Amino acid sequence: MSDFMQDDPGMASIRTLIGIAQTGLAYAKDPYDIERYHQLLETAQTLLAKQPSPLTSQLLKNLVADSGYATPKMDIRAAVFDGERILLVKEVEDGLWSLPGGWADINHSPAQVAAKEVLEETGLRVSPRKLVAFTDRRLHPHPPMLLHVYKAFFLCELSGGTLRPSLETPDVGFFDEHNLPELSTARVTHEQIAMMYRHLRDETLPTYFD
Repeated sequence: MSDFMQDDPGMASIRTLIGIAQTGLAYAKDPYDIERYHQLLETAQTLLAKQPSPLTSQLLKNLVADSGYATPKMDIRAAVFDGERILLVKEVEDGLWSLPGGWADINHSPAQVAAKEVLEETGLRVSPRKLVAFTDRRLHPHPPMLLHVYKAFFLCELSGGTLRPSLETPDVGFFDEHNLPELSTARVTHEQIAMMYRHLRDETLPTYFD
């Protein structure tokens, strides 16, 4: 999978500008340097407005408000199985389906985030038992995105709870490997789902990373 590279050149350039400005503002002391870094952020905003699929105003606001050294965001996904059926959630944002998960939370370990997201989105309690993959989103066939994102995929064991939807996930369910609903490829790809099945069937496989 690491041979695939789908990073929009325009987005990559804007991401670089924002990273330089954000990191510069974190360390700059000279007022003239600080002013230049703010100008760089304004330039990035102008370029974003010209993109075919512009960011929402809230996301742009969050990006510009971010401070400190620029680092990738962390997305965590959980693979939960009932026999040979995999748990998927319908995303309210695009109406498509994904593995339960979301952005990493402060004061939670990656495994704790995986379990928390499953409980909040589906009502099920799980115990993460294996890190299946740790990937760079840009190196896989996801739609282009301004944010630079790392993704962690955990294989989880179902331990209880009652299956139910949530505000973020209006529908949830278990699906057969060969009868999956349309996936939200911004979040998970068919190859990543296939990888979850391979590790379900053989947990001795090594963790995948790129």
